[in-house]
Amino acid sequence: MQPILTAENITVRFDTQEGAITAVDDMSVAVRPGEFLSVIGPSGCGKSTLFNVIGGLLGQYQGKVSVAGETVSGPHSSIGMVFQEESTFPWRTVLDNVAFPLELIGLNKRARVDKARHFISMVGLDGFENRYPGELSGGMRQRVSLARTLASEPKILLMDEPFAALDEQTRLLLGDKVLQIQQQLKQTTLLITHNITEAVQMSDRILVMTYRPGRAKRIVDIDLPRPRTSEIVGSEAFGRYVAQIWADLREEASRGMRDEEQHARDEKAAPG
Repeated sequence: MQPILTAENITVRFDTQEGAITAVDDMSVAVRPGEFLSVIGPSGCGKSTLFNVIGGLLGQYQGKVSVAGETVSGPHSSIGMVFQEESTFPWRTVLDNVAFPLELIGLNKRARVDKARHFISMVGLDGFENRYPGELSGGMRQRVSLARTLASEPKILLMDEPFAALDEQTRLLLGDKVLQIQQQLKQTTLLITHNITEAVQMSDRILVMTYRPGRAKRIVDIDLPRPRTSEIVGSEAFGRYVAQIWADLREEASRGMRDEEQHARDEKAAPG
């Protein structure tokens, strides 16, 4: 099966006060239609930088991003994005938040309300249509953000640590909901995360990144039955995947800690 999304030989460098830093180095990844791929790595490995390149939010990079074989630069109508910080509009109700992208494309009021209600129901927020974000929990606000992105019906969903601010129980249950939606819509999904449990619970494959500069260290195929829920977290097979990925992450995170400690020593020893 031909991939629907490819990022080829992506390299990103940033100029800092301390000189040029390579955040991502010659990274390539291909995602198949309907696949759930997670990208995991230690802090500072360039996960979010890669996300921003694929989502069209970062223009200064080397390499190529393609959607269904078409080279793209900048935001693409086939790609929807959900961010770590929930991005609801506090002055708009849940219904109006979800309907917002439909307003932008000029959909008439009745059609956009019907469509918004459909996706509100899909994320499990029936009955909350007239509430404001300030009246909702963090997990519910993140579901509103998800419903708003889904309302545009993107073929590809990019999520950058969308559950990072939530407690573990809410993360697992929200993961169940995302999996249910992904299977229902047969949507291609790319999740950026630092949470191993989350990645194994949800993914078909997991791309493990090295510490900076971010490169592909390993791709792990997750051979666990679907439909899959958080109940699988306690299984022996699940634990083996977590241990395997943790071994890779521990190696990279330790390398990052040594690098930061050396940098701190160098700064302390510098004259002046």
